[in-house]
Amino acid sequence: MDLLRSEPMQLVQLIIPIESAHRTVSYLGDLGFFQFKDLNSEKSPFQRTYANQIKRCGEMARKLRFFKDQMTKAGLSPSTRSMMDDDVDLDNLEVKLGELEADLIEMNGNQEKLQRSYNELIEYKLVLQKAGEFFQSAQSSAAAKQREAEAELRGEGSIDSPLLLEQEMVTDPSKQVKLGFISGLVTREKSLAFERILFRATRGNVFLKQSVVEGHVIDPASGEKVEKNVFVVFYSGERARNKIMKICEAFGANRYPFTEDLGKQFQIITEVSGRLEELKTTIDIGLVHQSNLLQTIAYHFEQWSLLVKKEKSIFHTLNMLSIDVTQSCLVAEGWCPIFATKQIQNVLQKATIDSSSQVGTIFHVLQTKESPPTYFHTNKFTSAFQEIVDAYGIAKYQEANPGVFTVVTFPFLFAVMFGDWGHGICLFLATLYFIIREKKFASQKLGDITQMIFGGRYVIMMMALFSIYTGLIYNEFFSVPFELFGPSAYGCRDRSCSDASTEGLVKVRATYPFGVDPKWHGTRSELPFLNSLKMKMSILLGVAQMNLGIILSYFNAKFFDNDINIRYQFVPQMIFLNSLFGYLSLLIVVKWCTGSQADLYHVMIYMFLSPTDDLGDNQLFFGQKFLQIVLLLAALVSVPWMLIPKPLLLKKQHEERHRGQSYALLHNFDDAVEMESHHGSESHEEFEFSEVFVHQLIHTIEFVLGAVSNTASYLRLWALSLAHSELSSVFYDKVLLLAWGFNNTIILIIGILVFICATVGVLLVMETLSAFLHALRLHWVEFQNKFYEGDGYKFQPFSFALLSEEDD
Repeated sequence: MDLLRSEPMQLVQLIIPIESAHRTVSYLGDLGFFQFKDLNSEKSPFQRTYANQIKRCGEMARKLRFFKDQMTKAGLSPSTRSMMDDDVDLDNLEVKLGELEADLIEMNGNQEKLQRSYNELIEYKLVLQKAGEFFQSAQSSAAAKQREAEAELRGEGSIDSPLLLEQEMVTDPSKQVKLGFISGLVTREKSLAFERILFRATRGNVFLKQSVVEGHVIDPASGEKVEKNVFVVFYSGERARNKIMKICEAFGANRYPFTEDLGKQFQIITEVSGRLEELKTTIDIGLVHQSNLLQTIAYHFEQWSLLVKKEKSIFHTLNMLSIDVTQSCLVAEGWCPIFATKQIQNVLQKATIDSSSQVGTIFHVLQTKESPPTYFHTNKFTSAFQEIVDAYGIAKYQEANPGVFTVVTFPFLFAVMFGDWGHGICLFLATLYFIIREKKFASQKLGDITQMIFGGRYVIMMMALFSIYTGLIYNEFFSVPFELFGPSAYGCRDRSCSDASTEGLVKVRATYPFGVDPKWHGTRSELPFLNSLKMKMSILLGVAQMNLGIILSYFNAKFFDNDINIRYQFVPQMIFLNSLFGYLSLLIVVKWCTGSQADLYHVMIYMFLSPTDDLGDNQLFFGQKFLQIVLLLAALVSVPWMLIPKPLLLKKQHEERHRGQSYALLHNFDDAVEMESHHGSESHEEFEFSEVFVHQLIHTIEFVLGAVSNTASYLRLWALSLAHSELSSVFYDKVLLLAWGFNNTIILIIGILVFICATVGVLLVMETLSAFLHALRLHWVEFQNKFYEGDGYKFQPFSFALLSEEDD
């Protein structure tokens, strides 16, 4: 398994007997090394052979989603311990799912009816109680008033009294006004509007009495808990009654019959209470029965769901196969790695035996000029780094894979910007939590951000380890230096000096063995020193990585036998880049080694403006002036070297190929492919020299300008490293030390909390994200554009292991 280049792939044709086709595709899905090509792309999904089977699987998936919703409502979760039952096939499962769905729908319908009746009886009982109390209090109040009125009449004994009493006695009972009433419940939030509308609609010719129901009442129609009031409306006349009925319907007020007879009221309440007990018992029994059924479904749910997904994916794959003219075989074409040939053949033989087919599947390797898919065999450690590269573009088949180098260079460049071994330890401990519990997290459904962090846990771990390394080089632990590898090489100028950060320091012992000497921190020259160090280090790292990219372009050209790219692209690019910025890197190293005070800015500027002038104090070594003139001329020569010969040679090769003098495969050359991809037939395309020349001109200008801009782009390593260091120093000096200086416990606790929040929020979250994005840009733009085309397509085999959790 080689991660540098794609696994060798082959195009294979399978001729499968129709009786073993289903089992063959199923076994290939278990193996996961075969990518099928769609041989029926001109047909719509409904015109394909297995459209009905896919429709059946979709219907079964719908039933399973219905079961999952019911289990969620009941508080059940699918069991993960159910064993695969080999006896279950698609037809039996379809019948079983249909029966279970019908049972559940019937149970739900019965439960809804019973629950609705139960809620209506509850409301009816409340109406009987509240309205009964109202009528009882009204009747007792009326009786008391009548007794008072009779007592007053007997006490007065006036002349008019007998005449009035006699008049009342002789009044015709049929002419007395009789009031009707309607009782029920209305939602409390609508009660005021209900009362106002009743008053306006009847012009005040009604009497409304409301009573608040304590607690919540389950509404029979919606099944939701709401607050309600019991009401009784008294009216006179049929028209008023009709208006009240319509208003009740508009407000969703439930009406219930009520009688004034106290004996009948008691009898109805007794009947309603008995009926409620019966319904409660029936509902409880139904819920137990439904729960048992759902538990049975939950036990087999994962097995059934996996079976349906597998069958649906198998039929989708079978629809990509073409049927031969005899209607007895299916023809499949697809890509597979060469190393998996023996495994695929064994699987095909096993499928033939298990399906009792008398004819085996024919395995035939096809010769093709089509570009194969790219397949890198990754593991859980390298997959995240490969995803970083794939996000830019999938590697062309057999192209050098930047993912191999990204495993080291990406976390290292991140660490250069994030160098602090205290922050690195915090980042490492956070990542270690995900790595230790990765089995638990892998089996759970995580949120988007958590899933992203978990997927890149090994990338973050490498970033943290490299940050600890660079932090030890910078000698920073939350911006505090430590003498970890021995005492500082510098001491106070004399014994009487008290402030070594303002007075000068002198070297008193051997150089600090590893990293930056701790005495540099806190001095007036700390910032100029670290600026110079990190800026020059960024240029060295940038030039090294860009040279690595150009060297990889050589290995690509060598692998594809492209001598033109080696001679007229790789060589002049190496000369141009190293004549300028390779020379600058050499000057930096020489200056560090010799301790020279030469101004490198002056050297590089006047190398172009006045290459023949004497260097004076800026000369670092003997023969530097002559070397600069040679390198400058080499850089100038390399530009036309990149631009002119390649288009001319491509034109010559094209002419020789058509004259029959050369049988070289032109498609091996990258530029020829780019040029010829615009034309229809590969054997009759025309060579457009102007297009090729303009294309090469663009590439040349892009490289020349990019060499300058890309080198300057690596200075972000210096800028972000300096920003991270200064932010860490500010939080330590202006928050933690400032709080410590107050000698107050409360202020100290507040200061520590602010320091922790600032460190986590700004330095461990925002700065981590910022450094990650900048490292990503350096790899995608500055490194990969030197050699990486990224115009391939990914190998996507038919595999049951890749089935998504949610069915489409």
